Amino acid sequence: MQPRKYSPANLGVSMSESQQTLKKWRKAHKVVSTYKYKPKALKGGYANRYLYVNVGTGEIKEKPVTKKMKDLFIGGKGFDLYIMWQMVKDSTKWDDPENVICFSGGPLCGTTTYPGAGKCLLTSISPLTGIPIDSNVGGYMGPLLKVAGFDALCLQGKSKKEVILKIDSTNNEITIEEAPLEPVDAHLAADTFHRMYSDSEEDRLNIACVAAGSGSDHSLLGCLNFSWWDQRRQESRLKQAGRGGIGTVFRNKKMKAIIVKTPSPRPTWTIEID
Repeated sequence: MQPRKYSPANLGVSMSESQQTLKKWRKAHKVVSTYKYKPKALKGGYANRYLYVNVGTGEIKEKPVTKKMKDLFIGGKGFDLYIMWQMVKDSTKWDDPENVICFSGGPLCGTTTYPGAGKCLLTSISPLTGIPIDSNVGGYMGPLLKVAGFDALCLQGKSKKEVILKIDSTNNEITIEEAPLEPVDAHLAADTFHRMYSDSEEDRLNIACVAAGSGSDHSLLGCLNFSWWDQRRQESRLKQAGRGGIGTVFRNKKMKAIIVKTPSPRPTWTIEID
C-alpha cells in the first residue's frame, strides 16, 4: 500500500494554486496582539513559568511556576487544576469567557528516554457535566510547548472573530491573529498550518497544531485534535483529547487553532568513516 500523498485539492485548490492560496490566507491575518519573550533553559524539567493568554482582551503574559506548585502539583493535570482554580469561580459556566482551557506536560515532557513523555494534559469546565474535566493526548504540542519555554498554557476569554494563537520560539514571539480564511476542520487546519509556517519540508516536524473542527460548533462532545507531522506519509496526523467536550469549549472561544513552532529539539547525528 502506497503512503497517501497530500493534495491541495483537499483544500479546494489545484496543485499549481496551492502555494498562492496559503500566501493569500496568511496575508489575510490581522494581528490582534503580539508578545515578545526571551528563551529560557529548562532546569530539572521545568521552565519555571507558564503562559497566560486571553483571546477576548488580547492579553498575553508570563506567570511564574513556583516551588510550591512543583512540590505539590508536579505538572500535567496537577498544574492544570491549580491554574484553573485561580481563574474560575464556582459559578463559572462552560461557555463563560472566564472558563479556561489549561494545557500542561509534566517535568519529563519531551524527554524521549521515557515512554509517555509526549503526553499533554488538559482541563476545562465541561459542557457535558458542568464540572472540571481532564483529558490527555499525544501529538507534538506538549513537548514543543516545553521546548518553547513554558510548563503550561492557560487559555481564557472569548474572541468575537475566528483567531489563532501562534507561539513561535524561533522568533521568540507570541501572537493572537484573526484568521478568517483557513479551514476550520482539524485534519485540514493541521495540514494547512504545518505547511504555512514551515521553512522547509524538514521543518514541518518542528510544528504542532491544535484544532477542534466544525463538528464542535454543533455538539457538546467536541474533541481537541493535536497534530504531528508524519514524514513517511508527508502529511499531518492527529491525536485526540476526547473527554468532556473540551473541543466544544475551544470553538466557543472562536479558536481556530493553536500553532507552536520551535527550533528542532532533535539532536543531529553524524557518522564519520575513515
